[in-house]
Amino acid sequence: MPYQCFYCGTVLTHIERGKAGRSESCPKCGRDLHVCLNCKFYEPSAHNQCREPQAERVLEKDRSNFCDFFTFTENRKAGDGRKVDEQLKKLDDLFK
Repeated sequence: MPYQCFYCGTVLTHIERGKAGRSESCPKCGRDLHVCLNCKFYEPSAHNQCREPQAERVLEKDRSNFCDFFTFTENRKAGDGRKVDEQLKKLDDLFK
């Protein structure tokens, strides 16, 4: 199964062996690729939202990070990042 950008769902044919460099970005939307939301260990219901117990805590799940355990997921739904952005906007609107 091909790897996809967490935000726009673009198929990333240049990713090899499930690894992305810290500075790599999606060719379509420009979002960082080495992010928790693209990682197979990302789990919203887990402690620190990560199933890898040795990984350090990362606060911004949609920003590039230095995690050594990062491996691209093969089962994330395309466009999940857009849903998160929409939900955050709705929350911001509540406090205006």
